[in-house]
Amino acid sequence: MLEILTSDALPVRHGFFTRKGGASSGIFSGLNCGTGSSDLAEAVQINRTRVAEAMGLTLAELVTVHQVHSPDVLTVTAATDARATADAMVTATRGLALGILTADCQPVLFSDPVAGVIGAAHAGWRGTRDGVLEATVAAMVALGATAGNIRAVIGPTISQAAYEVGPEFFESFTDDDRDNARFFAQGKGDRMLFDLPAFGLSRLRAAGVGHAEWTRHCTYADPERFFSFRRTTHLREADYGRLISVIRL
Repeated sequence: MLEILTSDALPVRHGFFTRKGGASSGIFSGLNCGTGSSDLAEAVQINRTRVAEAMGLTLAELVTVHQVHSPDVLTVTAATDARATADAMVTATRGLALGILTADCQPVLFSDPVAGVIGAAHAGWRGTRDGVLEATVAAMVALGATAGNIRAVIGPTISQAAYEVGPEFFESFTDDDRDNARFFAQGKGDRMLFDLPAFGLSRLRAAGVGHAEWTRHCTYADPERFFSFRRTTHLREADYGRLISVIRL
């Protein structure tokens, strides 16, 4: 059985899929949707097909991109087999689903229910700092959305308690803006703990969205439900699965 997390804040069909209910095995056990992983291609295809069917669409109507931690946004008008390089998508076209892959980074789903415009963004620390969330809002506005009508929900992501970083990471953020120190807590020794979802929420609210929230699920802390790049690194595993988050009109 697939497990699909949803938010009442998003009035359109959507889902933050956990790893449960997939065809993959081993370290990818469950619903690994990452074509860039070393998992069996056939298993990933089955998993993606199950996701599309759960959203009431065919696999061809589930649009994903090649994610590179950029602020780039793709405006989608039709289903396509060619995966563009971007880290967010927006559309006003009915019958399409936008899918974002993550394994600790923030999956962010957007909806303007008045204008009938949706968006999806992959927002790790780099993409969030470089403006992918603001760029997604701007791209939605270009399709007729109003920032104040947009609702944005951050799905399962790594929490502050699990996100230990070094002093150079902290310094790079505070060099950008001294106020960014509020997203860090003291860890052990010279380590700091970074609050990625709080950073994401602050950027969304500064962009003028009418509502922004986090589902409060930590990918690192719950291995039964979520894949996690950082947990895989700590366990010295060879690879990791990717979660998918989807929204459709």
